[in-house]
Amino acid sequence: MNDIALAVALHILAIVWWIGGVAMVTTVLLPAARAMDNPHDGLAMFRRIEGRFAWHARAATLLAGASGLYMVLVLGLWPYFFVPTYWWLDAMLLVWTLFIVVLFIAEPLFVEEWLEERGARAPAQTLALLQRLHWIALIISVITVLGAAAGTNGWVY
Repeated sequence: MNDIALAVALHILAIVWWIGGVAMVTTVLLPAARAMDNPHDGLAMFRRIEGRFAWHARAATLLAGASGLYMVLVLGLWPYFFVPTYWWLDAMLLVWTLFIVVLFIAEPLFVEEWLEERGARAPAQTLALLQRLHWIALIISVITVLGAAAGTNGWVY
């Protein structure tokens, strides 16, 4: 296996690990938390499980970023970021950047404290807001993954 094939394989693994986890949190964990009789218990369950997943997401986003950057540098892909046909390259960078900011900056600096305070006052509404935000992140991520998969396999429009 050559270095590009390894980078592609690691990149795909990272995306499956990361976005698959986002899908699970969005479509399984948050609905289960919201369905609990006591919203405080639902929020506590969400925070416990999501807190464990956050480390997986951080590792996966770092692997996705490192493998993606490696491919961009070795294959000389920077110019394609300015070609509209390759919009999915920009989308990948945007999604990655948003998740990096949330996972490494926003969550540790203020989101955890905000969740604690808001969740104590309005746990049901906090879970609903978290689910809406996760759906937005998931939809943008899925569109990006579909665009990248199609684009890298010759679908140019």
